[in-house]
Amino acid sequence: MKKLIFLSLMAICFCVRLYAQTNFKYKNASLPVEVRVQDLLSRMTLEEKIAQMRHIHAYSIMENGKLNEEKLEKMIGGQNYGFIEGITLPGKECLTLMNEVQKYMREKTRLGIPVFTLTESLHGSVHDGSTIFPQAIALGSTFNPILAYEMTSAIAKELSAQGITQSLTPVIDVCRDLRWGRVEECFGEDPYLVSRMGVSQVRGYLDNQVSPMIKHFGAHGAPQGGLNLASVSCGQRELLFIYLKTFETVVKEAKPWAVMSSYNSWNNEPNSSSHYLMTELLRDRWDFQGYVYSDWGAIGMLNYFHKTAQNSAEAAIQALTAGLDAEASDNSYAELQQLVENGMLDVKYIDQAVARILTAKFNMGLFEYPLPMEKNYDKVVHAPAHVSLARKIAEESIVLLQNENNILPLQMNKLKSIAVIGPNADQVQFGDYTWSRDNKDGVTLLEALKERAGNQLTLNYAKGCDLVTDDCSGFKEAVDVAKKSDVCIVVVGSASASLARDYSNATCGEGFDLSDLTLTGVQEDLVEAIHATGKPVIVVLLSGKPFAMSWIKENIPGIVVQWYPGEQGGLALADMLLGKVNPSGKLNYSFPQSVGHLPCYYNYLPTDKGFYRSPGSKNKPGKDYVFSSPKALWAFGHGLSYTDFEYLSATTSKEDYACEDVIEVTIAIRNTGDYDGLEVPQVYVRDMVSSVVMPVQELKGFEKVLIKKGETKQVIIKIPVSELALYNKEMKKVVEPGAFELQIGRASDDIRIKKVITVERASEKYIPTLRDKEKKVSSTKNMTATPVVVKGTIRDVQANLLPQVTVKVGKEEVVTNSKGEYSIRAMSTDTLIVSGSKFKTEHISIEGRQVINIRMLNR
Repeated sequence: MKKLIFLSLMAICFCVRLYAQTNFKYKNASLPVEVRVQDLLSRMTLEEKIAQMRHIHAYSIMENGKLNEEKLEKMIGGQNYGFIEGITLPGKECLTLMNEVQKYMREKTRLGIPVFTLTESLHGSVHDGSTIFPQAIALGSTFNPILAYEMTSAIAKELSAQGITQSLTPVIDVCRDLRWGRVEECFGEDPYLVSRMGVSQVRGYLDNQVSPMIKHFGAHGAPQGGLNLASVSCGQRELLFIYLKTFETVVKEAKPWAVMSSYNSWNNEPNSSSHYLMTELLRDRWDFQGYVYSDWGAIGMLNYFHKTAQNSAEAAIQALTAGLDAEASDNSYAELQQLVENGMLDVKYIDQAVARILTAKFNMGLFEYPLPMEKNYDKVVHAPAHVSLARKIAEESIVLLQNENNILPLQMNKLKSIAVIGPNADQVQFGDYTWSRDNKDGVTLLEALKERAGNQLTLNYAKGCDLVTDDCSGFKEAVDVAKKSDVCIVVVGSASASLARDYSNATCGEGFDLSDLTLTGVQEDLVEAIHATGKPVIVVLLSGKPFAMSWIKENIPGIVVQWYPGEQGGLALADMLLGKVNPSGKLNYSFPQSVGHLPCYYNYLPTDKGFYRSPGSKNKPGKDYVFSSPKALWAFGHGLSYTDFEYLSATTSKEDYACEDVIEVTIAIRNTGDYDGLEVPQVYVRDMVSSVVMPVQELKGFEKVLIKKGETKQVIIKIPVSELALYNKEMKKVVEPGAFELQIGRASDDIRIKKVITVERASEKYIPTLRDKEKKVSSTKNMTATPVVVKGTIRDVQANLLPQVTVKVGKEEVVTNSKGEYSIRAMSTDTLIVSGSKFKTEHISIEGRQVINIRMLNR
């Protein structure tokens, strides 16, 4: 009887315990996330908390392509690890492993906390068989955030089918040094463009139940010397205004749950241990609610690379207390338990980090997330709709740089043969962070032209040269091919590594930085040899970054840029060359004349393209520079079409705005050409007078629209006045009242319409200040007019005497002599109008003076 009672009591205790466990607050999906997080955190041991901050590599728990549960148990010691990656696994193998590990964590650990399963998906999942979309640089050149959303929506579906819940993308770095190998991973050089693409990509992931991770937090896109991981030298204002603006915008608008810190340093402080970045800015100022994840091995680098920590334990303390919550691919956080037990680290930092990780897991639904079924894999991964989307993005990303005498599109009915030449003519170039570099997984231009031409044309192919060697032995074959063809297409460019799987011939991608931006190897020599045949030549740059191509611009009539275009790139390019697709891509990076012309981004400060404005040439030296102009070869926003667009008018909803308003710009555009076309009207803004120096122009709005031939379309672009903010002398983010010039056009250097609007104070009627030069009241208002002769000397701001400057008063007009002197008759109340070809026109009140020396400002 006693035995029966004992067994009954044991059974009751077990049932009560089981009931209690199944009714823990953290398991109740109807409760607020904050309540669930605090309940779970209160039940966790120190060991369990630290495990949530750590990361499992798939290869460490696998054997013969399968999970070895014994290895897993030995590694994690019964704890719920926070993360697992299997980046190099085949797709179905990844699904199987992730499901098994997820099931183990849920069912065989004490608290059943699910794991974030993560991978890379910069432009498609990196697991074999996934759709390979165009690289980020290509997506950026579409100027189409809708495509950015659709792309990550499709990628998220494929990731979910592979068992992935956390993607290590998107990259929202603003890239300002073209030598850097990771140019291809970024959307462009402009913070507004990058922000819009970033917001759309994050929303695409989140709306499809995959958590995105924005990266690389900190100034990352302009490393010293263009070298990966190098420090970035910029002031705090540039840091906030350019490099971190994208992160602020994406965090506030799209609300991701994960941020990755960057390897490098700013202001002599590693970003992975920067309290200013990860706590003061990210959390306190921008209200980020998720977790910060280290880049691979970044915490250990505090010790052996940056030399700010004596050992891994000190590195762990520096990173964690600064706000870095989870560690990838290192063991520094393995030191945390001992640090707490020894009194060297307050456990509150661990609780804080784990709460952030759990908050992300609850918000992403991981505790209720059903395991994906293998039967759905083939329906989702590389689905026809995803392949079609990859083609559409590739089509919209192509940029037509030059089209003299309308050499493009090619008319097949007028041609008998085409020469297809170059190292990238019959080689796919997908870019870094892909699972393949193999032609069988995509379509090359040569293959696509064969398909499109059928029996109508003869295609003559020669490789000509490699991407990286100085071997010219293939030139003869290429020249022979050119001579027997009606037109020549020469495809040059770069190649990238494929996620540590294949580094051969890489001249672009992570860790592959260039000290020179001329085309690598003998590619430009090949172009010159083909040009020398006298045959019409079209050059295609198939690349992951801009190159310096001054000779090509001067000598080749047709020039096309195709950034790494994904698996459908060859078909998209062939259709564009043959006129089936009208190009609509715009440059998201300015092209330099040479590496010595860097930086070449468009949104420079007024002083940054020189003062003298008298550039020289090889045969005629000058200033700014002695032998060339500092201008870009092709500017940001540039991109031609097969049709023509006329900008008829631009109006704003009003002329005076308060800080909380939205500027609505309505642009009338007519398609005057022979093709339907996609156009991207761009609105740039210049702050006319500001408390700190501001760029000559900043992109603040754009819209991609289809305008049919003969059609006039009204395009509305909305710009919140808050977008006009700057960081003032006190480093406060404010919109200063005053005049702003709207520059509306087809590119940063092709402005068609200018319009000035005024911003007043948000809470009170604006009182005119010295900013309102046009409103100044002349002191000669009550003066009696008398005849005078005004004399003086005119100089520039560096005191150089200025000859040939015109001085006008009414009908009187004189020109300064070789000594910069002038003399003119006037009335004492008149105004001198002083102008020169390279200088701003000055209006100077005489106010009775007889000697007026004048200093002219460059335009």
